[in-house]
Amino acid sequence: MQRRFYFDANATEPLRPEARAATLAALDALGNPSSIHGEGRAARRLLEDAREAIAARFGGAPRNLVFTAGGTEADALAIHGLAGGGRVLRGATEHPAVIAAAGPQADIIPVDPQGVVRLEALEAMLAEGAALVSVMLANNETGTVQPVAEISRLCRAAGVAFHVDAVQGAGRLPTSLAEIGADAISLSGHKLGGPPGAGALLLTRDAADRLMPLMLGGGQERGRRGGTHALPAIAGFAAAARAATAEDAASLAPLRDAIERAAVACGAVVIAGGAARLPNTTCLMLPGCRAEAQVIALDLAGLAVSAGSACSSGKVARSHVLEAMSLGAGAGETIRVSLPWNATGEHVSVFAEAYRSMAERMGRRAA
Repeated sequence: MQRRFYFDANATEPLRPEARAATLAALDALGNPSSIHGEGRAARRLLEDAREAIAARFGGAPRNLVFTAGGTEADALAIHGLAGGGRVLRGATEHPAVIAAAGPQADIIPVDPQGVVRLEALEAMLAEGAALVSVMLANNETGTVQPVAEISRLCRAAGVAFHVDAVQGAGRLPTSLAEIGADAISLSGHKLGGPPGAGALLLTRDAADRLMPLMLGGGQERGRRGGTHALPAIAGFAAAARAATAEDAASLAPLRDAIERAAVACGAVVIAGGAARLPNTTCLMLPGCRAEAQVIALDLAGLAVSAGSACSSGKVARSHVLEAMSLGAGAGETIRVSLPWNATGEHVSVFAEAYRSMAERMGRRAA
């Protein structure tokens, strides 16, 4: 059978051994965390241990962490729960979850050709008043890291709440609610190497106190989010959060750089190469070659890559992120390569050979 190599970690990371063990242990635990008998109390202890671990890992207080079903729900809860129907400003390159939650009435903060929010434009927009600003920590397609500390200062000066979608950056970059200066950050377990099905919104005390719930139910999560907790996924989320460190992620940067050198030798262009980026992510444009054709060709060669966000019902469409960066036709000629936490040098050599072969078949020649 053909050996497969995974280059789509920004869609979902491989499950970490620590997360697998914690998930399986929680599956064996009997009891609902909301029950008051012994089994329920044991389940509650698992839940609160996970809450404490995740809150500590990302610089917040456990009582101000709200568990959700994933990053998408965390984004929606932040935007609907903190904006209160007021004016929302969101980045032009945000994840579809933020775009959908903010709605068509949201005002869009422009970005430069590297995908970085234009701070002068944001400052002018804030002067007109707003209820909430939502800008991601790092882009899921290009890896571009946003100047969130500077954005926070502008928001605080204007008295506007600030939400950061930290789903891609958490575990790959130093990520702390307090250090970012945000009112809320969204997190997702499976982007850290945990199982899918659990996410969280971590808030400051003031933001947590005024958060309006999006999902009502049995009063779980201090009334901020109803529904029985997905305890196995949450336990795995906490274990992954403990295991995923920015230092380990930084070790992927040399592998990413080697992949970029190999691709550039075949005529590719690195998108956002001049910006601070996630250490595991590169966005490669091959002029004249459709992104869908590249994804299929590499898949047939045993490599899993992507084009755009994975949250698009499995379709390959023109990227709104790249269009916002004024890439023009190149937006339809670009793939994303995102290295998993367990990538090795073999990933580089396999990618280099497969990419060279693909580029030659598609009419490109190595320089």
